[in-house]
Amino acid sequence: MAKGILYTLESGMSGFSKGQKRIASYIMENYDKAAFMTASKLGQLSGVSESTVVRFAYELGYAGYPALQRTLQEMIRSRLTSTQRIQVADSMMSGHDVLSSVMRSDFDRLRMVADKADRREFDLVVDELVRARHIYILGVRSSSFVAGYLNFYMHLLLDNVTLVQSNEAGAIFEQLFRIGPGDVMLAISFPRYSKITINTAKFAKDRGATILGITDNELSPLGQMSSAAVLAPSEMISFVDSMVAPMSMVNALLVALGFRLGKDVSNIFSELEDIWETYGVFGRADDE
Repeated sequence: MAKGILYTLESGMSGFSKGQKRIASYIMENYDKAAFMTASKLGQLSGVSESTVVRFAYELGYAGYPALQRTLQEMIRSRLTSTQRIQVADSMMSGHDVLSSVMRSDFDRLRMVADKADRREFDLVVDELVRARHIYILGVRSSSFVAGYLNFYMHLLLDNVTLVQSNEAGAIFEQLFRIGPGDVMLAISFPRYSKITINTAKFAKDRGATILGITDNELSPLGQMSSAAVLAPSEMISFVDSMVAPMSMVNALLVALGFRLGKDVSNIFSELEDIWETYGVFGRADDE
């Protein structure tokens, strides 16, 4: 239903009541704004009551107005430009406590992931990483630092990890020249889905590698081409993306991978602690 909400509204217009037609018309003409309105606000701007908006959501087949709202948000999040996102953010947060608004938004997304994450898909991703011949990690633009963070810790756990550098499109394919069956590409992609990531994942898949995704939606370009994917929302209506939920998912993957590797992890970090101590890598609170 997420991909067809506007079609549903347009095709059902003839059967709607007068009030429902007002709501549907407003959404079709202003879906980028309606996606972030309360039922009360949408009703006010459509000229109907809040209860009419809520009942309309149920009649469209949703579990309630929040479900309809989420569908609209999923539909538009890959379409909004940075300028449009800033404009929506200004209208939403004007006069509000920005700090609290942003943190509550992040809390809500973390709670949603904790409640709804597919544990089977999560375990499949961990299984593929454990048995991979070689692991290639890819993330560009705002996903690049997530890829770097993941690479830092996976390098401590495994000796078969490569972070794919994305400075030049051509150079990416040179780095993946030897990728093939038995290898895994762990790709990270969030709206507005970078074509570099999608094209690179397609190249790796064409060469026989297994694609694992860290993305926001199973219908995303990366989600659809992945053998298994873990999902976490990244949208924030501003000029920045919120990577709080994706980073938490990455932490969960790393911890799960560590548990799967068992005693090897203890041996690795025991040796690293000796090196850090010998060469004074870390300072202490009582050091001058």
